[in-house]
Amino acid sequence: MWNRSTHRASLKQHGKFIFTTLNGLFSLHNSTEKFHEANKNEGNTACKENRFDLMTFREHNIVTVQDGFGNERTLQANQRYYIPPELTWLLKTVGFIKIDIYGAKLGAYSRNDGLTLHDFEMLVIADK
Repeated sequence: MWNRSTHRASLKQHGKFIFTTLNGLFSLHNSTEKFHEANKNEGNTACKENRFDLMTFREHNIVTVQDGFGNERTLQANQRYYIPPELTWLLKTVGFIKIDIYGAKLGAYSRNDGLTLHDFEMLVIADK
């Protein structure tokens, strides 16, 4: 259960919280279905039954993956996307003062990349 006081105490003063998350701006501007189709050869994955819910910013799909031994695995995915103002509000609510959000190319995160509508992921760095 989410508890504001627990999260405030999770990092000491002057702490830094670094994470990546899915970019909701991407899904508003692009087709997540086309994105998954274009990237299906990465790790032998395929997405089926892809649906994006604009009310909850959740993507629902079925992902199939082939492991190194040729075994096929199936996963039912339910992924949450975030938009920068929402992340900023959430992080400020739990005591972070400085929040920087950068664009992230798949597997390549850099503070040199500004966030765009074409970035599938975001790199978030927050300071207390």
